[in-house]
Amino acid sequence: MQTTFPQLLLNHASARPADTAMREKEYGIWQAISWADMAALVEHLACGLHQAGLRQHDHMVVIGANRPRLYATMLAVQALGAVPIALYQDAAAPECVFPINNADVAFAFAEDQEQVDKLLEIREQCPQLGHIYFDDPRGLRKYDEPGLTAMDELMAAGKAFAAMHPDFFKQEVAKVKPDDVAAMFFTSGTTGNPKGVVHTHDSLLNRARAGADFDKLTHKEDVLAYLPPAWIGQNIFSYAQWLSCGYVVNCPESAATVTIDLKEIGPTYYFAPPRVFEGLLTSVMIRMEDAGAIKRKMFHSFMELAKRVGPTLMDAKPVGTLDRLLYAIGDLMVYGPLRNNLGLSRVRVAYTAGEAIGPDLFSFYRSIGVNLKQLYGSTETAVFVCLQPDHEARADTVGVPCAGVEIKVADNGEILVKSPGLLKGYFKDPEATAEVLTADGWYHTSDAGFLDAHGHLKIIDRVKDVGRIKGGVFDAAMFAPKYVENKLKFFPYIKEVVAYGDGREKVCVMINIDFEAVGNWAERRNLPYAGYTDLAQKSEVYELIGECVEKVNADLSVDTLLAGSQVSRFLVLHKELDADDGELTRTNKVRRGFIAEKYDALIDALYGGKTTQFIETQVKFEDGRTGSVSATLRIDDTKTFAPVKAAA
Repeated sequence: MQTTFPQLLLNHASARPADTAMREKEYGIWQAISWADMAALVEHLACGLHQAGLRQHDHMVVIGANRPRLYATMLAVQALGAVPIALYQDAAAPECVFPINNADVAFAFAEDQEQVDKLLEIREQCPQLGHIYFDDPRGLRKYDEPGLTAMDELMAAGKAFAAMHPDFFKQEVAKVKPDDVAAMFFTSGTTGNPKGVVHTHDSLLNRARAGADFDKLTHKEDVLAYLPPAWIGQNIFSYAQWLSCGYVVNCPESAATVTIDLKEIGPTYYFAPPRVFEGLLTSVMIRMEDAGAIKRKMFHSFMELAKRVGPTLMDAKPVGTLDRLLYAIGDLMVYGPLRNNLGLSRVRVAYTAGEAIGPDLFSFYRSIGVNLKQLYGSTETAVFVCLQPDHEARADTVGVPCAGVEIKVADNGEILVKSPGLLKGYFKDPEATAEVLTADGWYHTSDAGFLDAHGHLKIIDRVKDVGRIKGGVFDAAMFAPKYVENKLKFFPYIKEVVAYGDGREKVCVMINIDFEAVGNWAERRNLPYAGYTDLAQKSEVYELIGECVEKVNADLSVDTLLAGSQVSRFLVLHKELDADDGELTRTNKVRRGFIAEKYDALIDALYGGKTTQFIETQVKFEDGRTGSVSATLRIDDTKTFAPVKAAA
């Protein structure tokens, strides 16, 4: 049955008013909010915003971490027929100017002083931004800015209005229709200004329901909301599915406490991009390397067994009696405590998406009994396009089309999607909308891939990024930069990679090491270093990274399509790629074109045969100051392998 977000809230508040809707950790203590309390909070906010002048089809920006009041504000905005737009809380002030002006935003929710300062800084560029409401008053007591109001004041006014007009809120909710616009999400803008992706209540809730039905989600699930609300993945998992299923969403105290909060809550339904799963595993392996010899030996022994038996058990396939018994002992002594230590002891379904996940990493979690699966989707498709069924989870696919989805592959290898969850369009950009949506309802994903013999989708790379090697031993071979980058990032010592090679005679890459993993590796070998730049240029680190590159080359050599994508030369960058420096998007995607311009001297050195290159780079610090980092970078050649011909 079609419905809307505010109507679902009222349904839950009516059917089970005392049940917990959300928990928020404050001062180390979890505070529960019931569905009845949430409905009252939303009513007061909606009434307050109506009095302030927010009307149907207006836009309101919300900036902050996952908090009950942020979610309540979004619901209040939707209850009035207006449209919430979540922006990334770590975005610099200038990044907020385009979305606010593009959507003609006059109302904003700011979580705290940091976000208020950001909005005040750009107010001259956004003169229509007349109302800014802040949640956390710390540091704001002496601020005297027109239109700057505490949320408490807004709610008090709204409560008084609701008392005088007791039917107003429900009448407003009843006016909102499923095909009305429910939210707008701005894309990461890898190649220019971000685009506002417009979604209706129906498109978001249809996909939320499809995902919930696929994994049999109920109101009994516990979810940890720790990723940016501006990202549609977080929005679907902790907002759309929260209201669709009625489960409990838990908000961490801060980004620094997420790991602790994860262990305390023990979610049953969990989502994280591969880098989070990598970070959890890296922290475990670092601790194990520091453990005693007996504990270390027991861990590695049982992990070998888990590697051999665990995925088979997860796929519900037969396993020998002895192996099953040994695995049960391992579960008691190693796997169970390990899952508990990671905060995954209660997980029934775990998903990862956004980037490819390494086969070893994927296998590790499934081998210790975590039902980790992959999904495929995007902002424009409301996330759920493909999902991996239980017992069919594989590292090299992203699953099968879920309910209501059709997939076809264009002649150029591009994946086309038809789904009830497709965007209504790009805001104020009919030309861009026409580029991605065909007249008969197919969406161009810009991803290259194919459906395998089992009906699972495999993604190779972005269509525009798939190129050809020209000249050299691999002349005319296919080049898939994202595929190469992801294979290198599967190693715990490598955090980020940027690959180049299209139209050139060979592939060269620039690498960011994982400072924590490589730092720990260096300390165990008594290798001194004075920060990232120093560690990155150690000859021992180059040897370590070189071994990783050669392993990837050996792996690529047996792939008939991508043998030409082997890496010939590499360097380790002197600084970590950073969104504040424009090198990554806010969703941590590499801006390859921007990096090519910024580091053109390094690319020239890689392809010019140089063995070293001096580079000086301007960087932006968290407090807004700028500085520079300079170093003479070493450039190494790596071994490539002749393509292995497939057996006849």
